Amino acid sequence: MDAGFTAEPREILVRAPNWAGDVVMATPGLRALRAGFSKARIRVVIRRELAPLLAGSPRVDEVIPLRSDRAGLVARLREAQSLRSRRFDLGLCLPDSFSSALSMRVAGARRIVGYDRNARRLLLDQAVLLPRGGEGGRVMLPRELHVLGLVEAVGCPSLGTGLELFVTQDEERACTQRLAACGIDADAPLALLAPGASFGPSKLWPAERFALVGEALAAAGAHVLVVGAPAEGPLARRVVNAMKAPAHDLTGDLGLGGLKALVRRSRVLVCNDAGARHVAAAFGVACVMLLGPTSLEKTSLNLERVRVLTAEVACRPCYLRTCPIDHRCMTWIAPERAIEAALPALAGRAVA
Repeated sequence: MDAGFTAEPREILVRAPNWAGDVVMATPGLRALRAGFSKARIRVVIRRELAPLLAGSPRVDEVIPLRSDRAGLVARLREAQSLRSRRFDLGLCLPDSFSSALSMRVAGARRIVGYDRNARRLLLDQAVLLPRGGEGGRVMLPRELHVLGLVEAVGCPSLGTGLELFVTQDEERACTQRLAACGIDADAPLALLAPGASFGPSKLWPAERFALVGEALAAAGAHVLVVGAPAEGPLARRVVNAMKAPAHDLTGDLGLGGLKALVRRSRVLVCNDAGARHVAAAFGVACVMLLGPTSLEKTSLNLERVRVLTAEVACRPCYLRTCPIDHRCMTWIAPERAIEAALPALAGRAVA
């Protein structure tokens, strides 16, 4: 236990990350936190739409969905103030933003721990320093290690970096019912296409390429399902309409809870660099990921069953949300490469 604590904390507040993939990559930290403070009540504040990712987890006692995360800072602080009666002994601020630390302070956590970034040192009781490179530059840590650094700073040793998610009975039931509505048996081979990415259009492999991969998977005997967030409906319909083989559009139908159950049943996921690939990794499901404007520096772990396809172009990684030229980092990835990588998973083999 960290020397700054006079007693083991009994009420812990964790502010979760703001992106689906980052939430999944935080699960090794939650596992270590639970093991380190086994008698504490751990409550996680998280964006409402991401809350199902942590449903069923034995690592947390309560998931608190944020109602005001898109309503402005004043509304968020008012919601944080409503948590003061919980009398939190310890607050772990996983996002590096100033506003998240301020919300934790308003929530009344007695001891707040976070990384010393974005001018928020005065809001933190324990400001953890980020690792520095050989010439003083900041090291780009994988997100799993980023979170574990904070958890270890309060005295909880790492229990490994493996991702973990859990599926509730309600989520499993919803998945079963949706598949039955599509005429798909519970044990049928499933292949998922996730053509979206909330980061921006620069991460999107062309819809027509996803359609070609879907046709090949269908020809190999898989039931092809297109999944994504509700806002990605038009993109999903482009994929389905471009396919000559039958496919089912489940975009927005199941939510993240049902998606967990669906991914766990699937044999392969083909996707962009987005949250779905971390869900697949958490369940050990084979994944073929198209990577363009970003790099793997922050997401380089848990790739045992992930085949990463890239194009060797000089301008990547650029981290731009919209490509200012011809999007070559994605369009130069041939569909044949994705098909060749995905097909072995249908037979239970590793992605090629």
